[in-house]
Amino acid sequence: MGATVCDAVAADPALELVAAVDPHAVGREVHGVMIAAELRALADADCQVVVDFTVAAAARITLPWLAMHGMHAVVGTTGFTDADLEAFRSEFSGTNCLIAANFAISAVLMMRFAELAAPFFDTAEIIELHHDKKIDAPSGTAVVTAQRMAAASDTWAADPTQHEVFPGARGGVGPAGIHLHAVRMRGMVAHQEVVLGAEGQTLVIRQDSYDRVSFMPGVVLACKKVHEHPGLTLGLDPLLGI
Repeated sequence: MGATVCDAVAADPALELVAAVDPHAVGREVHGVMIAAELRALADADCQVVVDFTVAAAARITLPWLAMHGMHAVVGTTGFTDADLEAFRSEFSGTNCLIAANFAISAVLMMRFAELAAPFFDTAEIIELHHDKKIDAPSGTAVVTAQRMAAASDTWAADPTQHEVFPGARGGVGPAGIHLHAVRMRGMVAHQEVVLGAEGQTLVIRQDSYDRVSFMPGVVLACKKVHEHPGLTLGLDPLLGI
């Protein structure tokens, strides 16, 4: 993902790639920039915005450092706790931080559509499908989708299942009892279906990312707009006006 982000930033005439940090790729060159091992390289290059696609454990160190050094952050890392988010709100007082579970515009719209549809249905389940190297389940996008749907309606029907032939067959139980199913499959990138049902009808909302470039318009937009949104912003919705 880091290489794809570098490509997108370098290709946009309004942005300039000035630094890159990856302890596993130190010394390599990307668009004329030498990849460094330490965060110090970001300060040395006078970065204004830093994009973080890592893991939660690393981002918990990186984000406070960015805030302390006066840099905005655009974050695609997931797995943060409520305590993490509260800490980020406190730390980003002079600069801003945007954290999004998904930067694909189609995925942002899918989550919003599911949230809008939720009050009109009695049952709902989420099926997310990802490549076989994804280490967490369910995905951050699926979790956020379930949270937003649960907040939009409190009238979900109870699960009638009384016996699972294979434990876990009904998936994980998320907010408001919404079931989430995670598929890990070679050949996939990132996909999600939200299935909503009411008497005599169903609605299926599906989003597919076939390549990591699908996330780049959202990343580039966030890089350009993060300075306009004070403090901590969750999701791309405010930038899209939805």
